[in-house]
Order: sequence, then structure tokens, then C-alpha cells
Amino acid sequence: MGPSAPLLLFLLLWSGPLRGQQHHLVEYMERRLAALEERLAQCQDWSSRHAAELRDFKNKMLPLLEVAEKEREALRTEADTISGRVDRLEREVDYLETQNPALSCVQLDEKVTGGPGTKGKGRRNEKYDMVTDCGYTISQVRSMKILKRFGGPAGLWTKDPLGSAEKIYVLDGTQNDTAFVFPRLRDFTLAMAARKASRVRVPFPWVGTGQLVYGGFLYYARRPPGGPGGGGELENTLQLIKFHLANRTVVDSSVFPAERLIPPYGLTTDTYIDLAADEEGLWAVYATLEDDRHLCLAKLDPQTLDTEQQWDTPCPRENAEAAFVICGTLYVVYNTRPASRARIQCSFDASGTLAPEQAALSYFPRRYGAHASLRYNPRERQLYAWDDGYQIVYKLEMRKKEEEV
Repeated sequence: MGPSAPLLLFLLLWSGPLRGQQHHLVEYMERRLAALEERLAQCQDWSSRHAAELRDFKNKMLPLLEVAEKEREALRTEADTISGRVDRLEREVDYLETQNPALSCVQLDEKVTGGPGTKGKGRRNEKYDMVTDCGYTISQVRSMKILKRFGGPAGLWTKDPLGSAEKIYVLDGTQNDTAFVFPRLRDFTLAMAARKASRVRVPFPWVGTGQLVYGGFLYYARRPPGGPGGGGELENTLQLIKFHLANRTVVDSSVFPAERLIPPYGLTTDTYIDLAADEEGLWAVYATLEDDRHLCLAKLDPQTLDTEQQWDTPCPRENAEAAFVICGTLYVVYNTRPASRARIQCSFDASGTLAPEQAALSYFPRRYGAHASLRYNPRERQLYAWDDGYQIVYKLEMRKKEEEV
């Protein structure tokens, strides 16, 4: 036997167990594949079953979706119809209101200078002599633009009619001492507007929303110790402050020459003196217990804060919410509680030029809210309004006082 015989004998002895292991491995793999095939068959069966269920659900939902779409279109059509009816009704109401001259509160010259409406007790009620040739009155409040919502429900925002045409002044709240000044309107409309504003702090908090920016000064009413609601000798009196916005100093102050002050607007009870500016200068709207049913008007000297003239107007306090002055004529805005459409329902021409039949009753554009303040800008012929925290601009359409309505 050769030398390779033992090796061959060894390989022959071990080949039998190897063949047995391979056989067991093949059987194991076959079993695993069979289990996988069974699971795949189950998954396919489940998928087919779910697909059938989804088809059945789709077939059931399609008719329902078609019905819902038809109902949605019907509701949309009905809403459009109702909206058209409401618009038509509002136009008809506006027309009927404007055709009723009895609602106008304009007083003629003879009533201003000494007719039955004269109350006396130091009130001069003399005809106002215009210092400019301004002879316009409101024809209608034409449109509005809601700029944003900033601050609380009551406040004031305005421009200086004699100063920069770009700067925006915002005075939030009815008892505060910090005003926001924005370089331009675009900065005010930004989402983080307060970061773009400079802050001006006044030495005494203002009262109400009757503040005014005029000629680089902030005019506002301050409650002195013992002022309205504070008791003492100065009960129901207010002090007017003239504050220099650039120097940030008080340049003048004066106790307003009216005793027993009460809020002039029945719907804005935080304001005791409402300051206004027009082409003629500085005005003040107020009311006293002497006649607690009507508003009073005063012409002020912007340099000295002296009261030049005073008038008792026929405009009622009840349901009044704000007022403004244009060309020497006071326009009082009325509303209801809860708030509805604001309207200019009473006008008082201090010069006696505007006749009752020439005064137009104007409704504000369709928005149901309450004005905490209104500021007229004679340069732009626009109103800057604060309505429950919203800052709104109203454009005015004007006409000559002598023209027929």
C-alpha cells in the first residue's frame, strides 16, 4: 500500500457524516421557505381583503361627498343672496336717514348769538369769526382701511397736522404716561412694531383718550390732585398740559375754565376733555353738570392754552362716542350699546355758516364697532380712529358748505 493510502482512508471515513449534515441543512431551509411562503400568502390575503373594504368605503362615500358638495354650493348661494339683501337694506337705511333733515342738530346764526338756545352764565355763544377761508363740510365718509391691532380697547393714534407728514404717534390706554412714536406708517404696521418705536414719557399721566399732537407739542388733560373722582377743592376740574415732544419738557399748563366737568360722550366715559385740531386751530369738546344733556365746545389758544370762545351746542351727550372739528364745525359721532354702525348725527357750526338742510347725516363704512377716539388730519382730510384696539383710517369726501346736499 502506497503512502497516500491512509489519507484516502481518512476522507472516506468522514464523508459519511458531512453528507448527513448537508441533508439536515437542506431540510431546515425548506421548512423556513415554506413558512415564509405561508406568511406571504396570508399577507396577500389580508391586502386583498383591505383593498376590497377600501373600495366598498369609497363607493359608499362618493355619493355622500357629492351630496355635501351640493349642500355647500346651496349654502354659499344662500349666503351670497343674504349678503346682497343686507347690503341693499343698508343702502336703503342710509338713504332714508339722509333724507330726514329733522335729525340734524346744526344751529343757525341767530340761535348761536342769542336765540332760545342761549344759556348765559358767562357763556358767550358768539358767532365765531373764521381766520382761514376754509368752507368745507363732510359729504360722506367714503372708505376705510384697517391698519392693524395694537394695544388695548381704548387709545389714540394720530399724526401731527403741522409737523412731519410721516411720524405716527400712538397713546395706548386711558391712564398712561408713555407715548410711542414711529418714524413712518410702514414701521407701525410691522408685526413687531413696538421695537421700531421710540418712547416718550410724560411727567403726568393723561386722562381718557382726548390727547392731541399739534405743532410739535402733545396737548392732554391731566387729573390734578382732587380732580374728577379724586375729591377735594378741584373736584370735577382738569388741568391742560402742553408738552414739548422734542425737548420732553412741560412748557405750559392751565386749569381748564369749566367747573363740574362730566364725560362729554355717553359711550366713552373715561374722557372728560376731547381736544381737536382743524384748519382753524385748537378746540376742546367737553360737558358740565350745568347742562348734562348736551356737549360744549371751546376754542383754545395753542400758544397759551387760554380759552378764546365757548359755545353750548345742541348735540346730545346720550349715545355719543367721539367727535372732531372740520372748518370750525363740530361733528359728533353716535353709536349704540352693544355697538352697531357709527354715524355722524349732529353738527354744530360755530361760525353759523352751515344751514340745517345742508348738513349731511353720514354713516361710517360697514363695520360694527365703537370708536374710542377720532382725530382729523386737515392736511390729509382723513380720520384716524381707534376701534376696540384696531387702528383705522377713514377717508372723507368734502363739499362746500353752500352746496346743496
